[in-house]
Amino acid sequence: MFKKILIANRGEIACRVIKTARKMGIKTVAIYSDADRNALHVKMADEAVHIGPSPANQSYIVIDKVMEAVRVSGAEAVHPGYGFLSENAKFADALAEAGVAFIGPPKGAIEAMGDKITSKKLAQEADVSTVPGYMGLIEDVEDAVKTSNQVGYPVMIKASAGGGGKGMRIAWNDAEAREGFQSSKNEAANSFGDDRIFIEKFITQPRHIEIQVLADGHGNAVYLHERECSIQRRNQKVIEEAPSPFLDAETRKAMGEQSVALAQAVDYTSAGTVEFIVDGDRNFYFLEMNTRLQVEHPVTELITGIDLVEQMIRVAAGEKLPFGQDDLKINGWAMESRLYAEDPYRGFLPSIGRLTRYRPPVEEATPTRAVRNDTGVFEGGEISMYYDPMIAKLCTWAPDRATAIEEMRLALDGFELEGIGHNLPFLAAVYDHPKFTSGNMTTAFIEEEYPEGFEGVTLGEEDCMRVAAAAAAMHRVAEIRRTRISGRMDNHERHVGEDWVVKLQGHAHDVKINADKSGADVEMSDRTRRVESDWTPGDPLARLTVDGSPLVLKIGKISGGFRVRYRGADIKVHVRTPRQAELADLMPEKLPPDTSKYLLCPMPGLIVKVDVAEGDQVQEGQALCTVEAMKMENILRAEKKGVVKAIKAGAGDSLAVDEVIMEFE
Repeated sequence: MFKKILIANRGEIACRVIKTARKMGIKTVAIYSDADRNALHVKMADEAVHIGPSPANQSYIVIDKVMEAVRVSGAEAVHPGYGFLSENAKFADALAEAGVAFIGPPKGAIEAMGDKITSKKLAQEADVSTVPGYMGLIEDVEDAVKTSNQVGYPVMIKASAGGGGKGMRIAWNDAEAREGFQSSKNEAANSFGDDRIFIEKFITQPRHIEIQVLADGHGNAVYLHERECSIQRRNQKVIEEAPSPFLDAETRKAMGEQSVALAQAVDYTSAGTVEFIVDGDRNFYFLEMNTRLQVEHPVTELITGIDLVEQMIRVAAGEKLPFGQDDLKINGWAMESRLYAEDPYRGFLPSIGRLTRYRPPVEEATPTRAVRNDTGVFEGGEISMYYDPMIAKLCTWAPDRATAIEEMRLALDGFELEGIGHNLPFLAAVYDHPKFTSGNMTTAFIEEEYPEGFEGVTLGEEDCMRVAAAAAAMHRVAEIRRTRISGRMDNHERHVGEDWVVKLQGHAHDVKINADKSGADVEMSDRTRRVESDWTPGDPLARLTVDGSPLVLKIGKISGGFRVRYRGADIKVHVRTPRQAELADLMPEKLPPDTSKYLLCPMPGLIVKVDVAEGDQVQEGQALCTVEAMKMENILRAEKKGVVKAIKAGAGDSLAVDEVIMEFE
């Protein structure tokens, strides 16, 4: 077995590999760029080697720099994680020449399966069902339009070397094909150093289901069942689960056996994933094979009990798989939520900055429940503009799907994160959505259910009543504390009133509180609710029970009440005396400033190009400029018809959130 391995990656996946290596008694070497000098993976590793400036194309994906780090550290093997060099045959070659083991597949498998065009051709030759499309390379914009018409709209424009949603666009017409081709090409060049593009038919109403495979160098290969990855945004997975709520045993077996056959056809070894599109009749079509470890591998580990990273290391060291196909059963259900540094209220645009508060739920594993959080950040750390915006992968496990979902709801409610925009509210909303809870979703879920973007959640009546009762009880606790601090009287509780008015989501509720030492009975119009908690004023997280059921609220203080975040809702809850409530109703509401005449930068980023000039008349939906952030290009469009009065920023300018890009007449 290896004594020292180098992790050629960063962030949460580097930390994940380090954990398993440490468990196996293997020393680890981290590599880091300027931006990652104080990163968590650097602190966790036994050694760390600096490899260059912050941009990935000047550090993490420069093979010579990584190889130099391998040399100076004396590492015997390299784990590439995912992304970066994980599917780069030249990197595998360089390691082989240096006599260093690659904890991944052989070069031939990388070349055959890591390239989407080649892998699809091989799948066709192996009689694997594939998605219709044109497998030649697309040379230019006009070629993209011509090919798209031949295949038939809608089409998927994809980077041959792509992954993680990078370099992928859906086009429904010629204009979108032109625009999508160029954006895909640019993203592919920036992310992978390979701008080759191909086009295939986009299947409507699809589900994205993938099979985890594991193979050793002794001819043994198995599949570790499937993962459902249909909750996606811009072709990037957001929520994954294992197993799929859609597959039956027969389809699962067929997909698994095809996946293993395909892996064996290219002499694949290590842990990889065969991805499929599955239609409503459970017909499945080969999409691609990722020869590397997948982001969502934890859910497979949770339902099988297999540490995939450990098996990758053992396979690379020449060991045989210690189990066969018949040993791999499905135990329970697992959910994974990808927590991203992106603002769901601004169209999910990237967000950067310092994590002023980062308190994930406590990790635990029991026979009936589990919580796991794979992360690469820490409180006080920076989220950089140079890398993928994923902060953590929060996972839960339970014996069945409904319980696993409920465990995830509670874990998300208790996840404290401040300082940047993040998608926690959106994740919470998805887990409460009836389409998701029923398992009846496709890859178009986000597009169909949130066509205008995410604008937060309006709580239902029962949730409103529970939050109102909790807020009233917490306000009483805060009032008692204030009375104690003021020293106004000895028996302070007699001077805290029982009658209050709680207002939230535009509705006011008359409340009477009868408290005792263990909690409070909160009487509202419909009924009385029992609230119990050990919450202390000033604590940003309140764990309560309302009528015996758990309620976890994120709490912020505002004048006359609380800012409460719960299950995707972000609301102000005012708790006032009847007279205060009467006077508050007479106060005018403050209106936000009018910014309709400006195009504001929705995130910190780099202006790639400006598509209009001063004096131009623009139409609704017309592209105005392109902003690049976290390796993704974002096209900003006109919200309505107008005339460009002034352009305040140009290509090459780095802007902060809400900086003015252009002004309209």
